[in-house]
Amino acid sequence: MPDFCPRCFWIHRHLEGKLPYQIFPGIFSSIDSYGKRLIHGWFDRKGGPPPWLSGLGDITGYINPPHFSKFYVLDAETSVLLSGTPDGILVRGDKAKVIVDYKTAKITGHQDELLPMYESQLNAYAYIAERTGLGPVSGLALVYTEPVTDEGAAGCDTNLTSEGFNLGFKVSIVPVELKATQIPELMHKGREIFDSTRPPEAMTGCKDCVLLERLIAVASS
Repeated sequence: MPDFCPRCFWIHRHLEGKLPYQIFPGIFSSIDSYGKRLIHGWFDRKGGPPPWLSGLGDITGYINPPHFSKFYVLDAETSVLLSGTPDGILVRGDKAKVIVDYKTAKITGHQDELLPMYESQLNAYAYIAERTGLGPVSGLALVYTEPVTDEGAAGCDTNLTSEGFNLGFKVSIVPVELKATQIPELMHKGREIFDSTRPPEAMTGCKDCVLLERLIAVASS
């Protein structure tokens, strides 16, 4: 990321990711899980992908993504354990895999800013897949499911039911460049920062570091 801060990374990892005042609404996970069930159910009933996944090429099926406890690589050189659980693994006609990540969000400039992180995430999955027998991987993509909340949708009678209302989603696919060879470099960089005996210097202008200093000052007063 262009705004990557080594100090924040060091603190985050040494606290094992358990930072205060962090809340992630569970509704997004529920929507993502529902979307996966819809896609897999369509494959099971129709024998092919939903029409809005046609941009991914000759998709003929899917496999259930393995749990992170089985989907991992231990890098011998750095002793970094790289693991995760992909949102979706689709299968092309030539048996190659397309790994996708579902995002319940609108595609905005902010999403563009996060693209380097998403690219690394998907390429990490590809790196693991190639080394755990799930490869080859021939494609990566972000699948944005954007809520349709305009006036037309709000004024449509069919979106109102006796129990509540329906919320539609528009799907957009953003291809991600396959470059899993960058992953070892990132693991080496992560190990180098983590092994520092003291927190590294903060990135100039890091907003989180400024907030941390304010938090320390308030707690010490």
